[in-house]
Amino acid sequence: MNIQYAKQAVKTINELDRPTKQRIKEAIEKIPQGDIRPLKGSKGSFRLRIGDWRILFSYPGKNIVLVEKIAPRGEVYKGV
Repeated sequence: MNIQYAKQAVKTINELDRPTKQRIKEAIEKIPQGDIRPLKGSKGSFRLRIGDWRILFSYPGKNIVLVEKIAPRGEVYKGV
């Protein structure tokens, strides 16, 4: 599975501390496993829960995962 990152997701990952960055990276690599749910109101978008962090992603093509946004639980759904 090919994983692509949006510019905003890369910026967030670069700002994180090393243990959090590692947890998020491992969880993204294990998609479609994990606590994944579809987003209500956004067809084709999903969220992955990692502790207090949320990762919003979609499947734009076959075997492609696009990580769109990574943020804490209280901030990630704003503007979606």
